[in-house]
Amino acid sequence: MTQARAHGPTGAPSLPLRASVRLCLGVAVFTACRRAPTPDSAAKENDVPVAINSESPFQYPADLYDQGVEGDVRLRLFVDDMGRVHPESTRVASSSGTPGLDSAAVHGAALLRFAPAHRDGVPVATAFYQSVIFRRSGERGAAPAP
Repeated sequence: MTQARAHGPTGAPSLPLRASVRLCLGVAVFTACRRAPTPDSAAKENDVPVAINSESPFQYPADLYDQGVEGDVRLRLFVDDMGRVHPESTRVASSSGTPGLDSAAVHGAALLRFAPAHRDGVPVATAFYQSVIFRRSGERGAAPAP
């Protein structure tokens, strides 16, 4: 989770808001059929890319935060074998119902960095689902931001 930041009149980030934006890695991966991993190869494989950003690139839109708007966005991302997101392939697979949250999720996804997926010890490109959850901290049972 991360603290979302509000933007002042100049567009510069201001003090952290009491909000959180969570990144949840989806397990649905688009892959071709492959053989079951052996005990030796299982340790060398990860089926999906692993996010390596030190901070979340997702920004909770300040106006939507102020209005109490929350939502979950499910994105379809394509990450190459170097761990780079291909922004032109990013799609909203499941909308939050709020265009501003959907746009913030797509924009933040372009800034994600990943360790690529591996198969048989070799980095591979893959498409997968990524959930981005916009919640105001401490409200309606949302987990508080650290």
